[in-house]
Amino acid sequence: MSAALGLYRLQQVDSQMDQIRGRLKAIQETLQNDGELRAAMDAFSASENEFKAAERGFKSTEADVEKQRIKIERAESSLYGGQVHNPKELQDLQLDVASLKKYLATLENLELEAMGVLENAEKATQASKAQLERVQADKSIQYNDLTKESETLQKEIERLDSERKAIMSGIPQPSALTYDSLRAQKRGVAITTVSDSACAACGTTLTPSQQQSARSTSQLFACPTCGRIVYAN
Repeated sequence: MSAALGLYRLQQVDSQMDQIRGRLKAIQETLQNDGELRAAMDAFSASENEFKAAERGFKSTEADVEKQRIKIERAESSLYGGQVHNPKELQDLQLDVASLKKYLATLENLELEAMGVLENAEKATQASKAQLERVQADKSIQYNDLTKESETLQKEIERLDSERKAIMSGIPQPSALTYDSLRAQKRGVAITTVSDSACAACGTTLTPSQQQSARSTSQLFACPTCGRIVYAN
């Protein structure tokens, strides 16, 4: 087997491995950094915080209303309990009760508003929780599929690695070093072929003599333009 043919086969294996590694990287990023799931979790967390804040607000207004009612009960008890007989004091108590009841009406309106905010926050929390559960269920299926795919690809990498070692055993070290250097320089593609009398990588037309050199079994021929090794069978 010529060095050029050996390197061509090596390039095919390496290209497959590069593609698989790219897919494995994409799978890993999906498993670790899922934007949709993170967004659903953030939305649920935000709505839950809003619900807790609304709940605290409602309980606060509820407590204020209860305190105000107690004040009114005490004032009315003094007013109607028969303990106060002075007309002026009775008049003052009547004014106090009226004022307390007026403020109670204000507090009760605030309580109703707080209740409305709480109900809306509860609905939003339930909706965001349901959305999160839907996303989690979908992702669970997707993650299982991706995990299985990853395992299959890892096995394929192992198979190709064994094939690569077998090919490498038949390639002279200088040729292997040239190949590795070109791979690093040419974005992973060190070997190309002849297509319609031209370099398949860059499109440079090759003379008949150059094409013959590309078929040589004794030496490697590099494209005069892109510098890649050209293999022609």
